Amino acid sequence: MNLSLHGIVGREGFERTIDFDLQPGEVLAITGANGSGKSTIVHTIAGLVPLIDGVLSCNGTTWDAPKQREWVEPEDRSCAVVFQDVRLFPHMNVIANVSYGLHARGTKKRDAHGLATEVLSQVGLADFGHRKTTELSGGERQRVALARALVLKPQVLLLDEPFAAVDAESRHGLRALLGEVMRSFGGSTILVSHDMADVESLASARLAL
Repeated sequence: MNLSLHGIVGREGFERTIDFDLQPGEVLAITGANGSGKSTIVHTIAGLVPLIDGVLSCNGTTWDAPKQREWVEPEDRSCAVVFQDVRLFPHMNVIANVSYGLHARGTKKRDAHGLATEVLSQVGLADFGHRKTTELSGGERQRVALARALVLKPQVLLLDEPFAAVDAESRHGLRALLGEVMRSFGGSTILVSHDMADVESLASARLAL
């Protein structure tokens, strides 16, 4: 699934011109100082921030083109985001968190839980389904967030500083896990990171801001 962004992203007086074409299976690492626009790019692709000018498209479908007045709502984009702060629902257990997006799309509870269980196994949390998210370590919560993204089978996976909030030991394990996931993921991936070890081990291309 080709992901293409040619245009100007920005918010609150900040603007930056971005140009890239990402092929299926490729991982684009976006690096740069704080305030350089890394997260703004992620939010623009996800539909949380509108494109100022240009065209954003995925697999031949235009997601955002201001001049042409084309816009696809965030929930209608085949796109999933893993944020630095994970954003899990504290009142739900692990399997409910992972299956939440499937429920929102109309998947029956039994089917959604079955798919969620499969993905939890993929991220090394096969026996964690009924645990509360407040009982998990930072690394475990990040794995749940990754599972919640993968279960939707997105065309685009957006990883916004996914390891920043975990300790060094957990980061090493997560990096290895993500490498395995990326090798089997058929879509396009954007990885925002300050850590060059992440870039060197996971990315196939780099955009430095």
